[in-house]
Amino acid sequence: MDPKLKTLFSPFQVGPVTLRNRTVMAPMTRSHSPNGVPRDDVAAYYKRRAEGGVGLIISEGTTINHRAANGYPDVPRFYGDDALAGWKKVLDGVHAAGAKMVPQLWHVGLHRELGMGPTSSECAVGPVDIVRDGTLVTRGLKQAEINEIINAYGQAASDAKNLGFDGVEIHGAHQYLIDQFFWDETNTRTDQYGGSIENRVRFATEIVVAIRAAVGPDFPIIFRFSQWKLLDYTAKIAQSPEDLSKILLPLSEAGVDVFHASTRRFWEPAFDGSDLNLAGWAKKITGKPSISVGSVGLNKQFAVEHFSGLEDPTAETSNIDDLCTRLNADEFDLVGIGRALLADSQWVNKVKTNRFNHINAFDEKALTTLT
Repeated sequence: MDPKLKTLFSPFQVGPVTLRNRTVMAPMTRSHSPNGVPRDDVAAYYKRRAEGGVGLIISEGTTINHRAANGYPDVPRFYGDDALAGWKKVLDGVHAAGAKMVPQLWHVGLHRELGMGPTSSECAVGPVDIVRDGTLVTRGLKQAEINEIINAYGQAASDAKNLGFDGVEIHGAHQYLIDQFFWDETNTRTDQYGGSIENRVRFATEIVVAIRAAVGPDFPIIFRFSQWKLLDYTAKIAQSPEDLSKILLPLSEAGVDVFHASTRRFWEPAFDGSDLNLAGWAKKITGKPSISVGSVGLNKQFAVEHFSGLEDPTAETSNIDDLCTRLNADEFDLVGIGRALLADSQWVNKVKTNRFNHINAFDEKALTTLT
């Protein structure tokens, strides 16, 4: 093995869980779970990535038990006997292949499309009411419903532990519900959940507290966050490291064990004046392990145009040498790999054995299949 890869393929400990290496399959929505139930094809899809050498698999987003949590067709849920039985089969296959796995717990918030399950008549929910053409399209959450959602996160985490998962990830990124509370553009509340950064992080910290109470002190909790939004790549929830500290430190104190910093390009600095990326800053601020992600292993950068087939074929190339240099320097601890693993389930094993020329290149067809 190339010496520069030594850290990437060394074990890593998160609480009582030992990962066989530092590679993480990033969560990616696949929309192959009719009625919210992952079937045998989903189980086989995840097992192939585990057999391909991945250390930790984070599931695609799985919706919590709230009537407006889901926003898209055929995404899996993490409640109900049928869905949980499906996830148990997924987990058993991943464990048999030597990897660890956590479900990503998800509420889409204002990105819900009317007519989606589980309650098709429900409009979206978010920090505040949104009225369009005289119709309420997003219902601002009142305290009672906030409490319902917090409890649903706790129940989902408890179910994950009972099924034998190795932890949970909270989806707090990409302009979904938790991130809508973080961002001052979508959170214009004037109560204890709005205004200052300290107030805007309150909803997320209450979710972490509820999960920690439900699973006990030793069950790993991962928190995924981002600056960029689905509808605005330039958006920021933190303008400076000081702002980021006001978000991440309360989450760390509430019980987060690992911070998963979602970026479009892992090599880009998070703030002026430092080369640290967002995962690097998360680790520096909290002292907790962090996951770096963003176009790892791709020959084209992350872009919405990639998903529509309109991408620029001259887009930048990511550099695994730079990735390993940063990892070896302890900037972050774990490496999230997304679309590269959709294209080639053996990506990790091929990198480990220096078979770079044998890696299948990503193209958008990989988004529509479970190969």
